[in-house]
Amino acid sequence: MLVAADSDDQVGANIDYGTFKSPSARVRPRFRYWLPDAAVDKATVRDNIASAGSVGAGGVEFLPFYNYGGELGSTDPSWASTGFGTEAFKEMFLTALEAHKEFGLVMDFALGPNQGQGVPAETDDEGLQWDLAPFSLQVNGSFDGIIPGWGSGELVALVSAEVLSTQNIPMPDSSSPLPGGQKSYQQLILRNGTLMDHASQVSSSGHVTLHLPTTSSRSKYWLFAFYQYRTLHKNLQFNASSSKTIFDNGSYVVDHFSSRGARVTTRFWENHILTPRVEQLLREVGNYGWEDSVEIKSNISWSPSLPTLFKNHFGYSLTDILPLVMFGNNNQGLQSTAPGKVQCLLDTSDMGQGHVNDFREALGIGYRQYLQALTSWITSRLDLQMSSQVSYNLPGDMEAAVPFVNAPECESLGFKDSVDAYRQFSGPAVLTGKRVISNEMGAVMLEAYRYPLSRLLWSIHRAVAGGVNQMVLHGQAYTGNYSGTTWPGYTAFLYLFSEQYSHKQPAWDHGFSDALNYVSRLQYTQQIGKLHTDVAVYNKISATDIDYPDIYLDNDLVNDGYTYNYLSPDNFALPQAKVSRGVLAPEGPSYKALVIPHVSNVSREGIIRVQEFARQGLPIIISGGDPGHYASHTADDAISTKKALSDLKKMEHVHMVSAGGVADKLASLNILPDIKVKTNGTWYTTWREDKINHVSYCFVFNNANDLTVGTVDVASAGVPHVFDAWTGDHRPLLLYRNSNNRTTVPLRLAANQTAILAFRNKRPGNAAPRIHAIQAPSALIGYTSANSSNEVWVHIASGPWDSPLLLSNGRAYRSPPIKSPHPSFQLANWTLVLEHWDAPSNLSDAATIAVKHNTTHQLELLVSWTEIPAAVNVSGIGYYRSNFHWPPPASNGSADGAYIRLPKIQHAARVYINGQIIGPLDFAAPQGDISTYLRPGRENSVLVEVPSTMWNYLRSIIDKLMFFGQSASRTLGLLGELPEIVDNGLIGEVEIVPYVKFRLESRGK
Repeated sequence: MLVAADSDDQVGANIDYGTFKSPSARVRPRFRYWLPDAAVDKATVRDNIASAGSVGAGGVEFLPFYNYGGELGSTDPSWASTGFGTEAFKEMFLTALEAHKEFGLVMDFALGPNQGQGVPAETDDEGLQWDLAPFSLQVNGSFDGIIPGWGSGELVALVSAEVLSTQNIPMPDSSSPLPGGQKSYQQLILRNGTLMDHASQVSSSGHVTLHLPTTSSRSKYWLFAFYQYRTLHKNLQFNASSSKTIFDNGSYVVDHFSSRGARVTTRFWENHILTPRVEQLLREVGNYGWEDSVEIKSNISWSPSLPTLFKNHFGYSLTDILPLVMFGNNNQGLQSTAPGKVQCLLDTSDMGQGHVNDFREALGIGYRQYLQALTSWITSRLDLQMSSQVSYNLPGDMEAAVPFVNAPECESLGFKDSVDAYRQFSGPAVLTGKRVISNEMGAVMLEAYRYPLSRLLWSIHRAVAGGVNQMVLHGQAYTGNYSGTTWPGYTAFLYLFSEQYSHKQPAWDHGFSDALNYVSRLQYTQQIGKLHTDVAVYNKISATDIDYPDIYLDNDLVNDGYTYNYLSPDNFALPQAKVSRGVLAPEGPSYKALVIPHVSNVSREGIIRVQEFARQGLPIIISGGDPGHYASHTADDAISTKKALSDLKKMEHVHMVSAGGVADKLASLNILPDIKVKTNGTWYTTWREDKINHVSYCFVFNNANDLTVGTVDVASAGVPHVFDAWTGDHRPLLLYRNSNNRTTVPLRLAANQTAILAFRNKRPGNAAPRIHAIQAPSALIGYTSANSSNEVWVHIASGPWDSPLLLSNGRAYRSPPIKSPHPSFQLANWTLVLEHWDAPSNLSDAATIAVKHNTTHQLELLVSWTEIPAAVNVSGIGYYRSNFHWPPPASNGSADGAYIRLPKIQHAARVYINGQIIGPLDFAAPQGDISTYLRPGRENSVLVEVPSTMWNYLRSIIDKLMFFGQSASRTLGLLGELPEIVDNGLIGEVEIVPYVKFRLESRGK
């Protein structure tokens, strides 16, 4: 069923979610789809989109890539006629929209080429990106001449300052591959009160005469000149033969610190893309208008509107203090090794940081105006929503900006799979009720064609643990032929980043859909319900560190199961940040306490808001000592902040604890986590309340590298069920205890394994089975149940009866009530048929999936293909065959059925018993009941289908591979040695585990 346009970004929005078994397209993960340019074959684009849907994706994020906007070397002059917004592009855009409509999918779309940071425009447009270029010069008491940098742009300020000292500071050693890094910078200490703007005295020719005051014979003065100008930076660049239209010039980055930049983008869409047909299709199948991480460079982040905005907000002049902001206020990611050639500090206690913080806050206000203008246009004009990688790389407080788009997006690459980093991002989104927190998932450097699905799932689990609930997989490749490109075809980012998903990857049609359907069901549980979070953690920083270090540094909260995320005090001004009955944001995350760790920085204004929370009954816990001071130049000095903090500490509901003592304090206050955890590993949890279906979901993820055991104690007395995201099935939970309106569930989780428990309200139709177990031996490995008959059959394997089987009706089985089950046994005598996926003889035939041929290998042990001499450089699909007789000899025990157990699945695997597929297996703990597929009295066949990644074969021919005229081996060689070969295949042991079954008595003892 097609979904209609929707602009409601809140949890519980009235959209088509589908079901747990079959989530809707909108709820499923999508691929970032790299359109090479608008001249490629439209039929291939249509087929690629259809193929994405066939493996379980909900659609694509349509990204007109143009070789990273022309940044990666090769460009094409024809982009003048096939670039973003041209007639050719509109035809391609229609093709993509129509394909999504045809196949029941939804489409995200970049607002411009490449990262979406700009559009084709006239070069004199006031809404294009601006820069502020600094120039400086040492002067001795007076100056009479042309000011430094004259002619570089429009003069904004000419500031003089007395310099007390200078020193040269070497930059930290860095192995960053980013170009343009600097080796050192000059640090100046300026005397406070001596900064003065002389711009009004500069003549039209750039001449000025200045006589500067002196305070001592050693006084030195510097002049700092600042010029604003349009950068004309492009997010689509190429060499065109003419400049008759705006399309001949590619695409220009827009101003990201005012609404004017947004208006450049929206006007372009209205004038060049939004035909009636396009607009109709966007309303039918559109989802998010989208912008990527902000990858634009500058000297100083700037907009011409900033001086006025700054003066209105802070009450003093920005131009006077510009020397203090000329360092470290450009792109935090792309220019981390080039923050500026001169750093100016003040001889004050905060060294001028208060002015820097004020400047960054002003930037944040301008950036929010930009986001709000885009979001307002998309929601009002198209009835769609805006998604953006909010604040990424900008010198600002990320948490302050997150609420200002409909679907804020983070990414696994920059966030380094850090659960704490995701918590920093998700907190403000959860507070403001966002239904979707998106993630650009799976970009890993030097992992192209070698990125296993098990690694992808680990990254996804970490993101979900941090509050993320929508994955956009990086990415899907165009599969047709392309200029200067050999097989295996279009490879975005020159073989540098994972992944290049398409049917040219063996897993695409051989197990990938199992993983994507699993992720879809996981996302269903995380999107349909409101995320409850136990604790909010105070976090304020003027420019979010792009390395996203952990903020709360202790393990006590995680170890006890307390969930938490971070809020900036800027978020406290939002309407959702209210306290009722001692709970912060009761309609949203329902925080039970606010923690202020000693590593936080607090302002007087922030502490005043926290005092108000405490007065309303919210527990406040200050951990590890007093926090630091967040400086500002506006009457919020350290003394007033210290006084406010002292007053806070005297208030009721405010508690001080040592570092690592928060969990104990919460417990002493009888504040329990929604999901209390006891385990010998590290388990992350989420708790989602689905008010639509009257069910709450408990997600548990084992982050340890080994099998872990433990319990979760859940704040619900509802009817517990197990929801299997691999199969889509759910059933009543067998083993649990109820006490004090909570439910305790024992779990055994393999490395990277998850569990989803659901608790249904006790309503008609949700009745619990009459009996359940409250204790069980480890030999109990499975069960079947039926709500209609209240029958429960348990499966007992060979092994010790190491604890009694105790039932909720009082019945106890202290020894096995049945005959002994046959021991498990390993399968042997494997035949491996390797389907090789090789290059075509004509490497320019990039559209070819692969040239395939088979080889056969007899295996005594299931080892990696890298340990099979004839298969070291093979990529493709392995078909593993073995046989066993069923039932096994009765003299060794009985068997009513059997499970098959595989070793951990690295990439994908499917199992066939006697020619019938048994259904998806959990990659982390692959086990499936094969009883219904067995044929008694004869040999039974086992076929395990295992696809590989493509890297080992591609590596063997890497010197022959080209992308858009560039050598793959040369590109990879710039970063060192080629990545090594990877393990492929079925590695380990395959077991058949016979079991006997018996029905639990529903009558009491």
